[in-house]
Amino acid sequence: MPVEFSRDEEFAVVRIVRPDALNALNEDILAGLDEAFGRAGRSDARALLITGAGDRAFCAGADIKGLSNDFRTQRANAVLGQSIFERLSELPITSIALINGFALGGGLELATACTFRLASPNAKLGLPEIKLGMIPGYGGTQRLPRLIGESRALELIMTGRFVDAAEAERIGLVNRVVEGDILAAGKAFARTFTGFSLPALHLIRSAVSRALDTPLHEGLKLEADVTGIQNRSEDAAEGRAAFVEKRQAQFRDR
Repeated sequence: MPVEFSRDEEFAVVRIVRPDALNALNEDILAGLDEAFGRAGRSDARALLITGAGDRAFCAGADIKGLSNDFRTQRANAVLGQSIFERLSELPITSIALINGFALGGGLELATACTFRLASPNAKLGLPEIKLGMIPGYGGTQRLPRLIGESRALELIMTGRFVDAAEAERIGLVNRVVEGDILAAGKAFARTFTGFSLPALHLIRSAVSRALDTPLHEGLKLEADVTGIQNRSEDAAEGRAAFVEKRQAQFRDR
């Protein structure tokens, strides 16, 4: 299978398996990712970890040989990729891209649709579509500015240059650079928050996402709404009780 879905302890793991083509995206892989994200959303996993087979690439982008010059075909392909990556960004559980090597074009767009990104020291990230006379079509022009700011995003998109892991961390494109087993590092990173209430984590992600797209007064109203919802939950009652009783809270995700 070009996309593998598995469980590793409390985590769902999605792996792109096309190492001979640097895990480049094609129709089969997009369909596999769509199915895998659906399975992750229906599972009882605490977080989703996404990576690529081998140590050369997370995902090197779209398979250029499979691209069409037809407008309708190109637009439909962009809409399809966008919808799949949007499904990822809206999952009820947090997602983490484990970038082991190249994350280029659609591969970087996949990573930016995740909640967090960890990178191995050999990672190279970029949106090189301009070098082919093209532009990013799976969300790159929209998500990258939200992560690193308009000016830096324009520079990367308009020059097509790659950034290494250290620069990616410095500009906020990845959360941290990790040595050794990147899957183990991903699980350790995820465990810094997955012990908390999953509904609360989901509401936090939703509120912060809306903060980027709405005026401040609307964002504050949303924050008040979700605070009211979560603070009357069983998990919130348990958290308050545990604080008073000086013990570890036992959240039940409700």
